[in-house]
Amino acid sequence: MQGRRLVLFFRWIVFLLAGAYCLRAIFFSDYDGVGGPFRYLTIWALFLSFFCANRMIALMEGRSTRRWDTVVSVTAVLNAMVVILYWRLYFADASSVTRDGQLNEWWLELYMHGLGPALQWIDSLFIHRSYRNIRASLALLVSIVVGYLAWGELIQRPLNDTPIGSVTSGLPYPFLNNLELTERMTFYGVNLGVAIGMLLVFAVSAALIRRFFPRPEAP
Repeated sequence: MQGRRLVLFFRWIVFLLAGAYCLRAIFFSDYDGVGGPFRYLTIWALFLSFFCANRMIALMEGRSTRRWDTVVSVTAVLNAMVVILYWRLYFADASSVTRDGQLNEWWLELYMHGLGPALQWIDSLFIHRSYRNIRASLALLVSIVVGYLAWGELIQRPLNDTPIGSVTSGLPYPFLNNLELTERMTFYGVNLGVAIGMLLVFAVSAALIRRFFPRPEAP
């Protein structure tokens, strides 16, 4: 019983943090460009994390019986993509992901690209223990990633004037606007491959956790 209370407390912390950052994204973001904060994959992952946290609490409190395994699994992978891409770009050229190359709002960046994803990974791997239907997770993952890329190329790029690059403009991440279409497609394909690889890594990790740390699973 004590363990269950601790899990519920943990999930409420995750939920409240994600909710607070979602509200900040809605009310304090720049809406000058088409899409506002939803131009960025980070925000997609944040709102999915908030949804997952909400559903995990509802499941645990008996207000729902649906586990949402596929959504939880894919959210973990999207969070991994956000963390990998952000820090890789930051250490290569900080100005490509920050306004002036500095972590001025460090509390925001470290949550969005560190603590927030880590909290969701902990629940998905060690508490909820998702990754039970890889085919469904793979289908949803590819759908979301392709949908996000189409959202950028077909809507944001033609309708937004900034950021401006040497090749095109309007794509949310400045460096993308310096790449030719074939280069962007290659970049997208590589990162989709990385996402699929991350899904497999999470799935194997979850299987090993279930095997070597068997216990009655908290819902």
